[in-house]
Amino acid sequence: MNKLYKRFFLSILLCFSLLAANAQALEDVTNGIRNGNVTMITKYLDNTVAITMSNNQSIYSKAQAEIVLRDFFTKNPVKQFTVRQGGPSGTSAKYAVGALETSNGTFQVYLVMNLKDDNFLLREIRFEK
Repeated sequence: MNKLYKRFFLSILLCFSLLAANAQALEDVTNGIRNGNVTMITKYLDNTVAITMSNNQSIYSKAQAEIVLRDFFTKNPVKQFTVRQGGPSGTSAKYAVGALETSNGTFQVYLVMNLKDDNFLLREIRFEK
């Protein structure tokens, strides 16, 4: 009976640690945007990422997406990023919507992260003026 309780307790701990780690993913990405830190964002990119800028959407590999994001943040230095809303969307997705104020104007930012192999990865990011 003791083994059963130990297994149950360990299972509960594992679930909570996975939830905490997955909650951190969206926060890390939004902090990366807030700081213009592409390296922080890149940690959470999926193998392919849909990036939309000024109504032009393209699908990029992880390496290409890093270059595109680095170019965006170089051309648009961040002044402030405020998350307006966000959270879970069902059990396998998370989203965030925010306002990104840059030296070249304000962008609405939309982020979508999907669950893949027990990790939330960034599948889509949109920057709309």
